[in-house]
Amino acid sequence: MPAKPSRKTPPRELKSVLDFVRYAASRFTEAKLAFGQGTRDAVEDAMFLVCEALHLPKDHADAFLAARLTAPERRQVFDLIETRVGTRTPAAYLVKRAYLQDHAFYVDERAIVPRSYLAELLYGELFMGEAQLVDRMAVRRVLDLCTGSGCLAILACDVFPNAHVDAADLSKDALEVAAINVAEQSLADRVRLMRGDLFAPVGDTVYDIILCNPPYVDAGGMARLPKEYRHEPRLALAAGVDGLDIVRRILGRARSHLSEDGGLLCEIGRCRRALEQSFPDTDFLWLDTAESSGEVFWLPAAALE
Repeated sequence: MPAKPSRKTPPRELKSVLDFVRYAASRFTEAKLAFGQGTRDAVEDAMFLVCEALHLPKDHADAFLAARLTAPERRQVFDLIETRVGTRTPAAYLVKRAYLQDHAFYVDERAIVPRSYLAELLYGELFMGEAQLVDRMAVRRVLDLCTGSGCLAILACDVFPNAHVDAADLSKDALEVAAINVAEQSLADRVRLMRGDLFAPVGDTVYDIILCNPPYVDAGGMARLPKEYRHEPRLALAAGVDGLDIVRRILGRARSHLSEDGGLLCEIGRCRRALEQSFPDTDFLWLDTAESSGEVFWLPAAALE
């Protein structure tokens, strides 16, 4: 949502980029905002919001910290800060931008804010290094289930340069956001957006890799969601009593859509114990990232027989 003009005026002391970042971080901390939707804490959220509003380059923003804002910029940034606090709208929605692996993506309230441990894993040793789960150069077809904004489908085009990617989602709204990102990345010839319930729109197509960051918030988690997360589509979050309603369906169908040497890479949040209890005979390979442990699994096709 656009920032609503505040009745307040920016304090005269706020002049530079750094001034506004410091002010925003203090306001966010004081208001006890929730983070995790593209930023990890108040300082990172403040830096992101201010610099994106001013169209400063993400990797070189430090060079502009001492720069002074114009009067219109001061009003714009101040209003964004006040809107972030007053409405608890995620910063990514306010500036219509999010980043994964340094790739910029458009986002608005029609799709969940891009964030997934799968992004880090795709660029890690398991796909890009010597100890590859699969030969990434040999991958020809990839399916991104529950694609949302299309970010993982787009990253897959980078990681698997010889692949075509099908990106499926039940939400018409989310696919409209994904279409914007596919167009911005000039990938219409490689990414096919498909609407439907999980595997329904792909027919009998077989893939070398299936990626999925499905809804996995359990009933208790949904009841405790911070206000920031309630701005996101419920369809992209809620997954039944134990958080596994969607994952169970994926595991029941994935094998028929995987090549012999293919596999499923799936994020499930904190549902590992419930998943292993539900599938005691399945040998999940759990993959850790810099900030997660036991929240993503890999299953080769053979393990899904």
